[in-house]
Amino acid sequence: MPNPLKRKLEEIEDELEAKIQKKSDGAEQEFGDEDEPVWCLKKAQLEKPTRQCPYLDTIDRSVLDFDFEKLCSVSLQHTNVYACMVCGKYFQGRGTNTHAYTHALDTEHHVFLNLSTLKFYCLPDNYEIIDPSLEDIQYVLKPVYTKKMVKKVDQLQSGVRAFDGSIYFPGLMGLNNIKANDYSNVVFHALSHVTPLRNYFLDEENYSMLKRPPGDKLALLPQRFGELIRKLWNPRAFKSHVSPHEMLQAVVECSNKKFQIIQQSDANDFMQFFLNTLHIALNGTKKSSSSIIYKTFRGKLRQYSRKVLPMNVSEEAKATLAETDEFKEQATEVPFLTLAMDLPDAPLYRDELLQNIIPQIPLGTLFEKYNGIKETEYKTYNENFTRRHEVIVLPDYLLLKYNRFQKNEWFVEKNPTIVNFPITNVDLFDCLTAEAKEKHKYTTYDLIANIVHDNKPESGSYRVQILHPGTQKWYELEDLHVKEILPQTITLAECYIQIWKLNKKLTREQRAGEEAPEYTEMTSAANAAQTASLTGQSDILSK
Repeated sequence: MPNPLKRKLEEIEDELEAKIQKKSDGAEQEFGDEDEPVWCLKKAQLEKPTRQCPYLDTIDRSVLDFDFEKLCSVSLQHTNVYACMVCGKYFQGRGTNTHAYTHALDTEHHVFLNLSTLKFYCLPDNYEIIDPSLEDIQYVLKPVYTKKMVKKVDQLQSGVRAFDGSIYFPGLMGLNNIKANDYSNVVFHALSHVTPLRNYFLDEENYSMLKRPPGDKLALLPQRFGELIRKLWNPRAFKSHVSPHEMLQAVVECSNKKFQIIQQSDANDFMQFFLNTLHIALNGTKKSSSSIIYKTFRGKLRQYSRKVLPMNVSEEAKATLAETDEFKEQATEVPFLTLAMDLPDAPLYRDELLQNIIPQIPLGTLFEKYNGIKETEYKTYNENFTRRHEVIVLPDYLLLKYNRFQKNEWFVEKNPTIVNFPITNVDLFDCLTAEAKEKHKYTTYDLIANIVHDNKPESGSYRVQILHPGTQKWYELEDLHVKEILPQTITLAECYIQIWKLNKKLTREQRAGEEAPEYTEMTSAANAAQTASLTGQSDILSK
């Protein structure tokens, strides 16, 4: 017995074909006839959702990948795009003259998903499919988190199994390195473990209704970053990795091609650009409470600047100049998102065994720059200044950047100094001003993310070490590779960017007697072993 719904659809198609033939111009309709008023009315009368579709068993979840740009594989258009549930390809429209309709007739692939409305349709019959078994596909395309789910994100202590059989931890999914975008992957991974920032972007309602000027390309950045964060923390993924393709395309557009997918860039430069641009895209102002970026990372310094007296004048002239306003010390308050840590210069000469020396320095020595006492000289082309700094406001999450790269007239030089630091209980009480010490109850920080640069500046690569909140274990992520590491190995690498979390549970007095994890001795031994291997002296140490 013929299907009456299909018979009515054939009658409508015959009417439309006759109508098209009567047109004098004979122009082809690129998107089919679904936009015609008559067609829309009759189509609405026929499109009744059904729970009975004989083609649901043709869906192949293993080929579905929603990480790439949502555009038609034939026309390269972004509007009205559908994904074929059998082969995973994207096609435009579902009318009679559209690419999705043609694909359904040519290949007998019948189930399609609208990537905007998340509705399933059967082509060429053109009816909506409603089936609870398809909910997992909708969730992979657009993960949704309730407030209760957001609160429980950090409580997961065991891995979950993806559809492809791999086991992963939500938040520790590998990011695909398309060509040379490892500099951005490590930044995305590190920022995805900053709890306030992550929770903000897990809830799409926080930024979906932001108003930006018409045609503003920055409006795309929060949407794409939110999609990436939700996919990284998805506990029901089909695979254990994510492709940041759409996120990177938004970065390329918003940065005017300064940061690209096919060209290596500096991770710190990218992080500074990304945080500041994201702050503007979220309608942030100069106020510290204007966006989630400033609320999370912004602190404040007091900077004392003094012009250096000239050396070629007498002592009397120096005393006279010191009393003038030009050479008096001036204090200004400067907000910051990142604290720059100056590494000592690498030694120029080899040791007595003709081997290169790998210098080491404790983190506490680098923080002396911000104790308000130590002066640092800054040279310009015609004047020299000395500056000292002290902290007024501590941020909830502290970004540290180690100045490893220095560009001269010929090439970029990398400083190989190893920084020795504890991964917990770093106290910044001595860096605060007198009045700030009274206001800040909590002053200790714990490390949550460590971005490392390996090898030479031109041919090097990035990796990130992250503390998983649920298991309290450290993991190292390098593109698609995720592995568990020991805390003892964190200080052995050439750290470049670090994210520290302010501990708001215990004061510095309560943490004064806190025993550090049992990695101090192992770290010292591992440091010696690494230095020996780098200098070729491992055989001497073994003796």
